[in-house]
Amino acid sequence: MANLSTKFLALVAFSLLLLSPLDLVKAQVPIAPGLSLTFYSKSCPNLESIVRKRLQSVFKDAGLAAGVLRLQYHDCFVQGCDASLLLDGSAGGPSEKSAIPNLTLRAQAFRAIEDLRNRVHKECGRVVSCADLVAIAARDAVVLTGGPNYNVPLGRRDGLNFATANATITNLVAPTSNTTTLLAKLAVKNLDATDAVALSGAHTIGSSHCTSFTERLYPNQDPTMDKTFANNLKDTCPTPTTNKTLDMDIRSPNLFDNKYYVDLMNRQTLFTSDQDMYTDSRTRGIVTSFAVNQTLFFERFVISMLKMGQLGVLTGSSGEIRANCSARNSDNLFISSVVGDEGSHASQF
Repeated sequence: MANLSTKFLALVAFSLLLLSPLDLVKAQVPIAPGLSLTFYSKSCPNLESIVRKRLQSVFKDAGLAAGVLRLQYHDCFVQGCDASLLLDGSAGGPSEKSAIPNLTLRAQAFRAIEDLRNRVHKECGRVVSCADLVAIAARDAVVLTGGPNYNVPLGRRDGLNFATANATITNLVAPTSNTTTLLAKLAVKNLDATDAVALSGAHTIGSSHCTSFTERLYPNQDPTMDKTFANNLKDTCPTPTTNKTLDMDIRSPNLFDNKYYVDLMNRQTLFTSDQDMYTDSRTRGIVTSFAVNQTLFFERFVISMLKMGQLGVLTGSSGEIRANCSARNSDNLFISSVVGDEGSHASQF
């Protein structure tokens, strides 16, 4: 583990030297009304430096980075990028955290965002939203594992209510979903097939529990899965209920790169929702193009992240700037939800 940590930190240092932010104009992604690239230039000029330096010190391998990145996906796809995912439950009901698709989210990732909020608010006062911290931290999770750097439009405000369990399940894509379901759910967000394939590329880092994909192994093996790969999975996951974890990308699990798409082409991925993108004619060509051209993948990933990161944002006088990311400012009493480091359920996003 020490050797892995040393290699990972060396990668972090190397990526910070090489990567400059991709031009938002080049990406051709319009900035949502109320957001800007200079939103905190006067009120909190050191914001992004505080966040990146702190995450650089706490990311010992790609596991926590992947967990932080997933927070933005799970937040933005459900009622927009309003940090509602971070809210604990209240007397009014259970929070988004306790919905089945979110039981896989790392408790440590939630703690990392709250730690960032505390540090940022200590320096600048309560001017930066938890929603913006999630967006910046997600970007830095990508950069600090070797992926593309990009400028994040800021100015989001925090939502006052969390989504219901039903809304959470409806809006997130299960790992057992096929491409038709994936494309349909993203189309509702005005995200197309290229966005779907690019955003799925986040699976180049992180891990998954056996229970998220053992339906592809038992009782019968999924014919779209490479046989040798399947047999290796069975060694780690000998039963449908085994609760061990495996890397999502078998080629470079601690590096944000395009090898996930090479895994797809070799039929060596865990989720149905991943592998079916190479089986389906609507997305197969996109998968192939990303597998052979990492620069193209990085450019398209940035575009898709910028689009996703501006879904349903609250700006201006809407929402609030939370003093605690897990509670609305008006809450004097709130009930903490149970969020394990990893759960037995998962989601594609």
